[in-house]
Amino acid sequence: MVTGFGGLCALGTGVEKFWPELLAGKSGVGKITRLDPTNFTTHIAAEMQDFNASDWMDPKEARRADTFLAFSLAASRMALEHSGLQLDEELKEDTGVLIGSGIGGLTLMAEQSRILYERGPSKVSPFWVPYMIADMASGLVSIHLDLRGPNHSVVSACSTGATALGDAYHIVKRGDARVMLAGGAEAPVNEIALAAFCASRALSTNNDNASTACRPFDKTRDGFVMGEGGAVLVLEDREHAIARGATIYAEVLGYGMSADAYHITAPHPEGRGAVSAMSKAIRQAGIQPDQIGYINAHATSTEIGDPMEVGAIKKVFGDHAYNLKVSSTKSMHGHTLGAAGALESLICILAMRDGMVPPTINQETPDERCDLNHVPNVAQEAKLDYVLNNSFGFGGHNVALVFGKGN
Repeated sequence: MVTGFGGLCALGTGVEKFWPELLAGKSGVGKITRLDPTNFTTHIAAEMQDFNASDWMDPKEARRADTFLAFSLAASRMALEHSGLQLDEELKEDTGVLIGSGIGGLTLMAEQSRILYERGPSKVSPFWVPYMIADMASGLVSIHLDLRGPNHSVVSACSTGATALGDAYHIVKRGDARVMLAGGAEAPVNEIALAAFCASRALSTNNDNASTACRPFDKTRDGFVMGEGGAVLVLEDREHAIARGATIYAEVLGYGMSADAYHITAPHPEGRGAVSAMSKAIRQAGIQPDQIGYINAHATSTEIGDPMEVGAIKKVFGDHAYNLKVSSTKSMHGHTLGAAGALESLICILAMRDGMVPPTINQETPDERCDLNHVPNVAQEAKLDYVLNNSFGFGGHNVALVFGKGN
């Protein structure tokens, strides 16, 4: 059971801030301020604008730690408060953390590497390794919140956040914990990530039109836009949630994983991994494909990826594909890499809760290969009992999660 959640993205820190902006179709993309992008081919990103790490952790620790750790802690604190859980000593022993990051503390890596080569090894921070490694998101949250249950991390590129949720779901389901805080966080706007993705020609270079640069499913799309953020869900054992009178926002019903076994970055052209992941998740959920009402698509605004996913959806859903609402909120909050699967799962839950599907903005020139209802530019009302989130990552990792309304 999902009994609490917290999240942040370029459109705001906290669900109450970013969710109305998503429904309004607002873009969080702008010119990069975190660094001088002049010498890069891409000058734009979806940066956090209202986030202060010191609001969530000690200022000294905030200066030492990579920002993805602060995102993790912020989302976890919000989720725990939202859940209303009262953590006594017994429950602390039975509450775990599983937060992933696709690339971890790359900003800290860049800063300390520069110090190493410019000033020598004696000037390197002793906090470099512990505040850089990806698993420290889970570690730091457990330390700050005194959570002593299962604690680890996952890395599966841009499907990381979804993998973390799925793995945590199974931890609770098999009885290894009564409660898990699970999700993903990423702070990728730094020189290394920007240079690397520019070199791979994966990013949009529509620098003069930042707010419309990320345009999934549109014929004129030219690459993804990096985004910052994170999300954490509180996953709770059903009996425990009911016994304490918790509000149940959703239920994780299906978790499908697969590998393309094809290429280090490109998806399989026929979408075989995506088809497999969605099919497994729906089968595990014990429902029929035509019961799904909304898919938050992985669609990152790339030439190959978007039509591949649309084709995979058609294979899984048949004629029902044209009854689905299929939107990509990355058009607004950017591609948050390892956090995407968690953030977009949270968005699925909010859509189901409120009966409103956020749009895919910047839909201006239809791509004949992307011909589903992509909720163009304006949010749409919908009665949703089951929703699905797709997350795909470099290395051919594919994850699909099915959520149902909490009973």
